[in-house]
Amino acid sequence: MAEFVRLEVTDGVGTIRLDRPKMNALDAQVQTELLEAAREADRRDDVAAVVVWGGERVFAAGADVKEMADMDFAAMFSHGHLLQDFTRAIAAIGKPTVAAITGFALGGGLELALSTDVRFCAENAKLGQPEILLGIIPGAGGTQRLARLVGPAKAKDLIYTGRFVEAPEALRIGLVDEVLPAERVYERAVEWAAQFVGGPAIALRTAKDVIDRGLEVDLQTGLEIERAGFTGLFATQDQADGMRSFVENGPGKATFTGK
Repeated sequence: MAEFVRLEVTDGVGTIRLDRPKMNALDAQVQTELLEAAREADRRDDVAAVVVWGGERVFAAGADVKEMADMDFAAMFSHGHLLQDFTRAIAAIGKPTVAAITGFALGGGLELALSTDVRFCAENAKLGQPEILLGIIPGAGGTQRLARLVGPAKAKDLIYTGRFVEAPEALRIGLVDEVLPAERVYERAVEWAAQFVGGPAIALRTAKDVIDRGLEVDLQTGLEIERAGFTGLFATQDQADGMRSFVENGPGKATFTGK
């Protein structure tokens, strides 16, 4: 049994819940447990979408600096793979994902949030990549995912300075997608995730894969990726059921089986 991270499933929505008091510091154990929870959420048929949540007080205040402070190059060369593995595992969940951010999402905590499809945050949340203040740079995907999300100039500003971003600015620059009262963040994230329960699971997985892979290549290659994904869905029962329902009953009335 995991000690600090658990996957809780209710009515088709999975919550990957961090619970390492006081600040959900992401040490090697937490990173490993996040990786395992992500893989479990991805393979479980009873999970349609996933919320990543650190609780009412804090999302995650970053990597465990005490654990890393005495590491030399050889030790970090080994550990550095885990730093990226856990965020890659979250990003690889083939289902819609949302980060429910309360309190701080800093360093590795923000990198964890960047690994989800969308981000909802509390009005009093503070986000940032302050690694530069420790004489290092983000190492769990921050330099890459942040730049792709908010653009290279803004990413460089945040990474060069290590400054904290408050919720209004985070929304303005596209770092988060919704800002809510703190007590509403998790509830709203679950509401967003719940809309995909009973949806066309293969089409959703394909859409996510095509978008993510397309961002890594030129437009023409991306269009080929899209074409392959689109045509492949015509081998699914959901496509047949969805189109038949549209013809017979109009839009929005199809029942999908995820096959």
